[in-house]
Amino acid sequence: MKLIVLSDNNALNESLQSEHGLSVYVETSNCKCLLDTGASDIFIQNAAKMHVDLKSIDYVIISHGHADHIGGLSAFLNINSKAKIILSRHILNQTYYSKRLGLRKISVDLDVAHFADRFIFIDDEDFKEYDMHVFKVNELVYPLPKANCNLFKDAGNGLEPDNFNHELIITFGTEDLFVFTGCCHNGLLNILKSIPLNARQNIRYVMGGFHLLDSSVHQSYESEAEILALSQILHSHFPLTDFITGHCTGEHAYNTMKKVLEYRLRHFFTGFTLEI
Repeated sequence: MKLIVLSDNNALNESLQSEHGLSVYVETSNCKCLLDTGASDIFIQNAAKMHVDLKSIDYVIISHGHADHIGGLSAFLNINSKAKIILSRHILNQTYYSKRLGLRKISVDLDVAHFADRFIFIDDEDFKEYDMHVFKVNELVYPLPKANCNLFKDAGNGLEPDNFNHELIITFGTEDLFVFTGCCHNGLLNILKSIPLNARQNIRYVMGGFHLLDSSVHQSYESEAEILALSQILHSHFPLTDFITGHCTGEHAYNTMKKVLEYRLRHFFTGFTLEI
């Protein structure tokens, strides 16, 4: 299995572009997938520079409906004529907003009708193909990220807090699992608890944003003590797991987690590659 980050907030070098968005190319022995499409067509430009053929993609999986993860989908559909697009049906009937730095819309308009035969919508059922599994979070026993307080939706009844019913989790593998978390709006621990595991399976890699924003003079999020407590649970409950994060994980949050997880925590960026 091979992974390449095509779009992230930071880049490996000046030849690659960065943005507030996330897109990851995944290649297995069975298929080629794109996990999210960033905020724009930057992932397409970076893919060309890194010799990733996006025309050969078999599946695009959208982790949730926010523009920094689905904004490049229309551009992708213009260059790829075969990939199936897997996403939550809620993305079509909800509009998303952020009040961080002022209230603004963070949805995109999708031309679903023109590509109707290519969309696979996830409601309550799971999607399984080869060793790929796409499903919703079904365990909410741990606190949600505090930065969720900035995020809202309109499902036809006016503005209300986003409950992230549009967030999907993706895993690859049969025994040692790779988990893609998108932005972890439902909380990293809730996501990990929701992964169905049999006796032979182990979560080997967890990759994505963890939605642990750094506090500022304008807004307070998780304290250092809360991040340390989260890290201790990850350290003790998932001793064989490596965590790879970026995008919506703040620098201070990352450095705090690093104190506990040490070598089992890494930072990704545009151009980051991983072979498993």
